[in-house]
Amino acid sequence: MKIALLSDIHANLPAFEAVLEDLEKQQPDAVYCLGDLVGYNVWPNQVIGLVRKYGIATIAGNHDLKVSKIMPSEGDCSKEESSEYAYRLVGKKERDYLLTLPRHLRIEFQLNDQPLNMLLVHGSPRSINEYLLHDLPEQYMLELVREFKADILCFGHSHKPYHRVINSGENSIEHFHHLINTGSVGKPKDGDARACYVLITIDQTASTTTQDAVQVEFVRVKYDVEKAAKAVELSLLPNAFADNLRKAY
Repeated sequence: MKIALLSDIHANLPAFEAVLEDLEKQQPDAVYCLGDLVGYNVWPNQVIGLVRKYGIATIAGNHDLKVSKIMPSEGDCSKEESSEYAYRLVGKKERDYLLTLPRHLRIEFQLNDQPLNMLLVHGSPRSINEYLLHDLPEQYMLELVREFKADILCFGHSHKPYHRVINSGENSIEHFHHLINTGSVGKPKDGDARACYVLITIDQTASTTTQDAVQVEFVRVKYDVEKAAKAVELSLLPNAFADNLRKAY
């Protein structure tokens, strides 16, 4: 089975459209989004519309939940730059959708007479705002996957993709856990301005006792970065957001 995971679209329509086009070529069996559909760019409603059109199962990100506190300003004639402008663009039906998204999704496989649990979160299972960075101590990550019974833990939030394998096995019995950060579709922060998503392949021989049982591929997709950056500069969003797109910072 081939699963596509994407996250942190951040209202970047050109990037999301490029990823959707690439997914048409890849033909995964399932597509999931790990949140943050909005923020930083000017197309939140269009992005949400495409997510719903394609039936992409999605969880809430921390930016999605901000719309509960930042309401549209009807008749606001302000010309002052503000990061809040990104949330004021979100329509009512789109706002209702974001605020009813689940926080986690759990997928359980039954392979080789044993379960293989995949947990999808935005930040971490403990907090939507927690950053699970690549260099966190292994002991901390082991405690996390044991607490939440996750053989494959998938998350976004930091916008920096990686795949890390840790072993919780004891008494000569191996138990491998896969930690997968999806990177970001619409706002990469790893120096590569291309959109990023992940393809995970799980075959019928997959097992927690085999380290390479889960295949992980990071897919980078070119898109019109300048179109997205110029749209930011023509809006009431801070121009720094446009520079961050260009530099992938």
